[in-house]
Amino acid sequence: MFSFFKPKPPLVTDLGWLGIDLHSHLLPGVDDGSPDVATSISLIKALHELGIYKFICTPHIFKELYPNTAETIMPALAAIETALKQNDIQVEVSAAAEYMIDHDFQLANDLLCVASKHILIEMSYLNETPNIEQVIFDLQIKGYIVILAHPERYNFYHNDHQRYHRLKDMGCLFQLNLLAVTGYYGKEVKQAAAYLLKNKLYDLAATDLHHEKHLKVLQQVVKTGDLFHLIGQYPFKNKQLFS
Repeated sequence: MFSFFKPKPPLVTDLGWLGIDLHSHLLPGVDDGSPDVATSISLIKALHELGIYKFICTPHIFKELYPNTAETIMPALAAIETALKQNDIQVEVSAAAEYMIDHDFQLANDLLCVASKHILIEMSYLNETPNIEQVIFDLQIKGYIVILAHPERYNFYHNDHQRYHRLKDMGCLFQLNLLAVTGYYGKEVKQAAAYLLKNKLYDLAATDLHHEKHLKVLQQVVKTGDLFHLIGQYPFKNKQLFS
């Protein structure tokens, strides 16, 4: 018998549509993320079970709080690689960094990139870095492709959407934090994420996972199908750029 009712689309309860997490704090003991190897392995295993198969870990490089360098980051990566092998967890893990753009940031030719000269940057949530456009321009002159982490979280842009468009016009890529669309960071952040999604300003998405609390909320919204319903069909370029 013919029916006018369309069948409901299948419930998607994993992150296979994203696949690659390009921003997380899963390396042990280097910043405000995972404190030790055991925690790192537990978080990576749980995210892998949700459908993430490649992890690009991005610890903070922020001189005042987390003065990391390759000399602190790469041994932490090596410890994770060894533990993953010992636990027979088949995932790809690499390391880059999330650079705080402030007065201590130093432009160099050997910055830790997500891949292919893509560099992840952030600012204070309270005040825009005064020379942010100049820093982005200088990075681009050096051949870097700039990814701005979680633009929805910068309070100073919530009532000044034209700044988003200005940075996009400069060629800056935008990365969404998955939990932003759930209201985890607050109503204003959720509204900013909605604006950026509606205007197709995002290029990438990531967990920005720090700890078990992030994981629990993420597991809930993924396994109910809510996250896919909200953003699963958005054309994020994680696989296109970082496979």
